[in-house]
Amino acid sequence: MRVFIVYAHPSEDSFTAHVRDSFMRGLERSGHGAVISDLYRMNFRTDLSEAEYRREAFYRRDLPVPPDVVCEQEKINASDGIAFIYPLFWSDVPAKLKGWFDRVWTYGFAYGDKAESGEPGRTMKRLEKGLAICCAGNTMEYFHRTGLLEAVNRVMLQDRFFDRVKEKELLILDGTSRELESRKDRWDSRLQKAFQAGERFFISP
Repeated sequence: MRVFIVYAHPSEDSFTAHVRDSFMRGLERSGHGAVISDLYRMNFRTDLSEAEYRREAFYRRDLPVPPDVVCEQEKINASDGIAFIYPLFWSDVPAKLKGWFDRVWTYGFAYGDKAESGEPGRTMKRLEKGLAICCAGNTMEYFHRTGLLEAVNRVMLQDRFFDRVKEKELLILDGTSRELESRKDRWDSRLQKAFQAGERFFISP
């Protein structure tokens, strides 16, 4: 099966880059294929143009979608599942990835009127699985204590994934901040979790 990976991190010298590679090795181990959009390396434009805003604000699916957005939508519809890999910045995805959602989840494709337009690919298929893997500096104890765990879950699973995928999951690899003494101890176990997530991507829990 084919997995579309949307990866967002500004540095290749990062724990998140290792997570990406471990996840992809897990997919390969299970015989799955993958295509990746590395948003920073692609210099993916994240801001809505005025024309894009007008298309979304007035629900005008007849207006054109920019070519770079069409390319991302084609990757989605050519895949069986989607995975987002990113660091947690201020309790959310990086701006690059937030902008990806703003621009790629277009009206008539990912939400709103999905009536058949007669144009193949204009409507998002329902994917078998959606997985978000985020690397967090803080520990799970902190997320539980502050209530941020529920917030992060709700935004990604209930809003961004919603019913666009049949099975959805959020995996937080916590305690990876460079200031933590435990970062080194957690390193291998967190990468093993990423590998296992790739290995069992299409296996229902």
